Amino acid sequence: MLEGLNPFVFASTPSKLNPLETYFLKPNMFPLIVFTLLSHLTISSCSASLHADFHVLVALKNGFQFPESLLSSWNSSNPSSVCSWSGVQCYGGRVVSLDLTDMNMCGYVSPQVSRLDKLTNLSLAGNNFTGNIEIANISDLRFLNISNNQFNGHLDWNYASISNLEVFDAYNNNFTAVLPVGVVGLKKLRYLDLGGNYFYGTIPPSYGTLVGLEYLSLAGNDLNGKIPGELGNLVNLREIYLGYYNVFQGGIPSELGNLVNLVHMDLSSCELDGPIPHELGKLLLDTLYLHINLLSGPIPKQLGNVTNLVNLDLSHNALSGEIPPEFTNLKQLRLLNLFMNTLHGSIPHLVADLPNLETLGLWMNNFTGVIPENLGRNGRLQVLDLSSNKLTGNPQLCGSLLNNPCNFSAVTSTPRKAPRDFKLIFALGLLICSLIFATAAIIKAKSFKKNGSNSWKMTAFQNLEFTVSEILDCVKDGNVIGRGGAGIVYHGKMPNGMEIAVKKLLGLGTSRHDHGFQAEIQTLGNIRHRNIVRLLAFCSNKETNLLVYEYMRNGSLGEALHGKKKGAFLGWNLRYKIAVEAAKGLCYLHHDCSPLIVHRDVKSNNILLDSSFEAHVADFGLAKFLVDGGASECMSAIAGSYGYIAPEYAYTLRVDEKSDVYSFGVVLLEMITGRKPVGEFGEGVDIVQWAKRSTNCRREEVSNIVDRRLTSVPKDEAMHLLFIAMLCVQENSIERPTMREVVQMLSEFARHSLDSQSSSSSSSFIQKKF
Repeated sequence: MLEGLNPFVFASTPSKLNPLETYFLKPNMFPLIVFTLLSHLTISSCSASLHADFHVLVALKNGFQFPESLLSSWNSSNPSSVCSWSGVQCYGGRVVSLDLTDMNMCGYVSPQVSRLDKLTNLSLAGNNFTGNIEIANISDLRFLNISNNQFNGHLDWNYASISNLEVFDAYNNNFTAVLPVGVVGLKKLRYLDLGGNYFYGTIPPSYGTLVGLEYLSLAGNDLNGKIPGELGNLVNLREIYLGYYNVFQGGIPSELGNLVNLVHMDLSSCELDGPIPHELGKLLLDTLYLHINLLSGPIPKQLGNVTNLVNLDLSHNALSGEIPPEFTNLKQLRLLNLFMNTLHGSIPHLVADLPNLETLGLWMNNFTGVIPENLGRNGRLQVLDLSSNKLTGNPQLCGSLLNNPCNFSAVTSTPRKAPRDFKLIFALGLLICSLIFATAAIIKAKSFKKNGSNSWKMTAFQNLEFTVSEILDCVKDGNVIGRGGAGIVYHGKMPNGMEIAVKKLLGLGTSRHDHGFQAEIQTLGNIRHRNIVRLLAFCSNKETNLLVYEYMRNGSLGEALHGKKKGAFLGWNLRYKIAVEAAKGLCYLHHDCSPLIVHRDVKSNNILLDSSFEAHVADFGLAKFLVDGGASECMSAIAGSYGYIAPEYAYTLRVDEKSDVYSFGVVLLEMITGRKPVGEFGEGVDIVQWAKRSTNCRREEVSNIVDRRLTSVPKDEAMHLLFIAMLCVQENSIERPTMREVVQMLSEFARHSLDSQSSSSSSSFIQKKF
């Protein structure tokens, strides 16, 4: 109506309009009228849009499972408060960011999430969400992080509808199918991580068109085929990860030498063969990992041109020739691993002169001659292994690693041999501890039921549909399913049908109700890995501490191997699968937790099997609580279980992750032989000594010790498993691999289809038999 009026005519004509109408039709007020109407429409539109966002967030919340206090700010009855909800940020009256990182929630993500069409940031990382997820029609989305969950299905999304995406992180989920080709339409993508899933097939050559990428990880999948040379077109790439469980045919494409901005290349453990391309010498790398492959030929001298190199690992290949003299240029080098190749010649003096070298692994090669006398004089060398070569001794070689400190070093040497009667002391000590624990358990049992549930406090680490009282009902003698140094384990079934295992910790009373203990329990409760037993809750009062775990229906590996059924139903394929899974669990504790967690009591009884015989590592960290809390004189003096304890503990009384590696090696020997760690080989002889003696330290003699209850075993796999076990139980801790390296080595022979029930029938085997 206003468009047809001339305000100047009305201003000069006597008006019969009421005063309000006259005011709005004054000439200088017309722009204000239009502005007011547009503002009103805009505010109404924003309010309606924010209300729609509110309903989407409520739908998301309904799909989540979480402790009530976690999203207490998400008031479903107050739409106007949505911008103050935890994890929610608004701009211009719309939700633009949803960050639910590391909240340890379960459940599923409603497909309505795609109705938050003004999101620029969406992070669901570090939870336990399951099911399918699809993100679409959010054109402003820049950052998407769904890593470290249990999402499944595929990622065949409509990527054209999220074309502004810059960061896409889907690491460590359960996605399957081939790699999504649609991501090549994301021309602004700078970060792409699809690693740690179950993608199969080949890497699409079209991934080479993502020229804006700075980070690419496809590691830890089931990929095969060749690495496409087109990846060499990603000239802005700074980090690339393609190894770990992938099985590629062919070698490293020389085109990767065109990645002029690359600083980190990791192509480890993916069966690459052929030579190392000399074109890699043109790069600006600080890290080059090519270990555990089938690479052959000499080490390219051009790698000596990569003067920024800090970490170089070419170990566990078939490389030949000598260490190139050009390596003298690698002044920044801290890690040099060339072990398990066929290198020959002398160890050049240039290696000893590298000023920043901290780790040097040259073992299991064909090196000859003397050891450079300056080796270790840089004052930085921490890890040194030159074993299994043909070297001539050098009495002047110095360094704390060799128990011969240099003049300028304050490091003192430590004895290498444990007392001869150390195992006898262990046996007597453990016997005394058993009596102490038994007495303490009786006393605690008498007073336990006197405490009412009102005095108990429960900390839940996920949404639980049962109470403290219902947990306490399980803690009775008739429900005991296990006893050990850490405590008594009870089995319980909750009213909702969920089965749980309740561990009552022994020797931890009021002294443990401090912030340090609570913080460590919180750390354990936050751990999420498919091969680690999940801690559901922690219950405590002034006298007792209870840990509530998910129940493992098939008991422990120790019971399966040595119990009533004597391992008869654990066929070779299943044992190998369990070894891989348990190694992955320990690897996660050592390398992916912050801070790292040392288990301290790795043994077959602490590897539990679920209804599908999938392995789960249990009781991690508990030995530390018992030692720190002074649970008993036994536990304060002994970390671990008899037969699994690393030899260096005898004179250091300290444990670290390499102690866990030794214990895991004993577990591997148990699975190979079907025997217990001690008690079957004569007085003073354990399974490690017996296995070395029976095989003459030769893996080819593995048939001398393999479990006779197994009707047939692939000899190459048995040899490989024995080889890994013997690496793990090296007397010198620095010679043992890390758990990450153990996982890599085990994966070399891991199969895609494993018999999860029984492999006792010879028809299940197609490889060479004993």
